Amino acid sequence: MPHSADAKPSPPPAFKPVKPYQVLIPVVLGLAVIVWLFSGEFNLADLSSFPFTPLSVAFILVAFILMFLRDATMMWRFRLLADRRISWKQAFVVNVLSEFTSSVTPTAIGGSSLVVFFLAKEGIEAGRSTTIMLVNLFLDELFFVVLCPLLVLLLPLRELFPPSVGMAAVGYIFIGLYAVHLLWTAMLFIGIFIRPDWVKSVLALLFRLPFIRRWKHKTAAITDSLMQASHDMKRRSPLFWLKACLLTFVTWSMRFLVVNAIFMAFVPVANHLALYARQIILWVFMGVMPTPGGSGVSELAFKQYYGDICSSGSVVLLVTLIWRLASYYLYLFLGILIIPRWLQKAIRKN
Repeated sequence: MPHSADAKPSPPPAFKPVKPYQVLIPVVLGLAVIVWLFSGEFNLADLSSFPFTPLSVAFILVAFILMFLRDATMMWRFRLLADRRISWKQAFVVNVLSEFTSSVTPTAIGGSSLVVFFLAKEGIEAGRSTTIMLVNLFLDELFFVVLCPLLVLLLPLRELFPPSVGMAAVGYIFIGLYAVHLLWTAMLFIGIFIRPDWVKSVLALLFRLPFIRRWKHKTAAITDSLMQASHDMKRRSPLFWLKACLLTFVTWSMRFLVVNAIFMAFVPVANHLALYARQIILWVFMGVMPTPGGSGVSELAFKQYYGDICSSGSVVLLVTLIWRLASYYLYLFLGILIIPRWLQKAIRKN
C-alpha cells in the first residue's frame, strides 16, 4: 500500500564530510593524464595554423554560458519537483553539492543518491526528497533511452563510432550499456507509474540470494520510498510532466552543446548534430568508469573519440582541457567553496 500523507518518513542518509584526498585524487588523475597527453602530442606550432581571434574567445565564453544555463534549468527542475518549496539559492546549493559529490565518487556509483540528504537539510522532508531523487533519475535515464535510438537513425554509424576507436567493438559495448539503461528505465517507470508493488516484490525475492542478502534492509527502505514516490507522482498533471521533460532535455542539451561551442573556437564544424550525438554516447560510457568523476579516463576517451575531427592532435587536447574545466573542475572548485559553510549551517540546524 502507498504511504499515507501523514506517514512518518524514513530519515535521510547520513552525509560524511568530504576528505581532502577525495578531492585531490580526481584532480591529480585528470591533470596527470592531460599533462601526459600534452607532453607527448602537443605542439605549439600546430596551433599557429588556427587563428585565435576574439571570436574564438567568444565561443569559449559561450561554452561556460551554456554550463550556466544547464545549471539554471537543473535548479528550475529541483524547484518544480519540490513544488517551489526551496528558493533559487537553495536549489543552486543542492545542484552544486550534487555535482560535486558526483565529481569525487566513481561514476559507476555516482553521488546523485545524496540529493536526498541535501534536500532534507534544505527543509524538504525525507520522503519527498527521496521522491525527487527517484524522479530526477528516471527523467535523466529517459532522456538517454529516447534520444540514443533517434540519433542512430539520423546519423551514419561512422559519425557516431569513428573507425579510430574501433567502430565494431565500441558499437557492441554501447548496445550492451544501452540495454542496461533501457532495463533500468523500464523498472523505474513501472515502479513509479504502474505497479510499485511488483518492483518491491521482485527486489525482495532477488535480495534473498545469499551473496546479496546483506543489503536486504537497505533495499526495503528504497522500495518503501518508491511506493511513496508512486503515490505522489500519479497525482501530477500532464503539464507538470511536460515541464519536467522539457527541463530535462534542455539541461542535458546545454551540457552536451558545450563541446560544440569549444570546437567552434578552433575549427569549423561541419556537422553539429554528430558532435552532440558523440557527447551522448561518450556520457553513456562515462557512466561505468571506475575513477572519481571519470577523471583521467574521460580525458583520454574524449581525445580518442574526437581525434578524427581535427587534423591536429594539439587542438583536440586543448578542447579536452577546456571541456573538463567547464564541465568538471568548475564544480570541484564551487563545491570546495560551498561545502564548509553549508556543513556549518546543517550542524547549527541539528
